[in-house]
Amino acid sequence: MAKSEILRARLDAEEKEAFQEAANLAGLSLSTWVRERLRRAARVELEDAGKQIAFLKKRLETTK
Repeated sequence: MAKSEILRARLDAEEKEAFQEAANLAGLSLSTWVRERLRRAARVELEDAGKQIAFLKKRLETTK
């Protein structure tokens, strides 16, 4: 999946340090770790609301 969008978020230094440490423990880049965690959170919230999940819909369409 080609990445073409950028998401900017403001963090305090302690948050970023904790996120980086968690990413290191997971063996992931900070960007990949954040993206995976946001995808999980979005999936839960959207499924709970009965909404379609855009990033899953796109994947399903390409496998047909």
